[in-house]
Amino acid sequence: QVQLVESGGGLVQAGGSLRLSCAAPGRTFSRYHMAWFRQAPGKEREFVTAISSITSSTYYTDSAKGRFTVSKDNAKNTVYLQMNSLKPEDTAVYYCAAGNQGSYYSASTYHYWGQGTQVTVSS
Repeated sequence: QVQLVESGGGLVQAGGSLRLSCAAPGRTFSRYHMAWFRQAPGKEREFVTAISSITSSTYYTDSAKGRFTVSKDNAKNTVYLQMNSLKPEDTAVYYCAAGNQGSYYSASTYHYWGQGTQVTVSS
């Protein structure tokens, strides 16, 4: 079992920044790709970004490109999501996920999920 714990959500004005963190047990990053998904009220959970366990290559949804950056610190067993130029439409619960069976972009790839952290962007 892999327990993921997110933190760093909050309320921010449009144009502002937030950094989300996801703490994981040791060796998680060597075994699993890590991803961030989000779910807004009344909408399905959607892919935001992922980072490969093997190459550390990164993948983004179009709406995140140029504004969001995913990174990981192996020494701290933490993956980060730096979010800049936030927009009201970024408002959602953000989930950290770990997995390795399938496409980076698909929720079904990820076996383990955090509890989520709320991000609210005011206009």
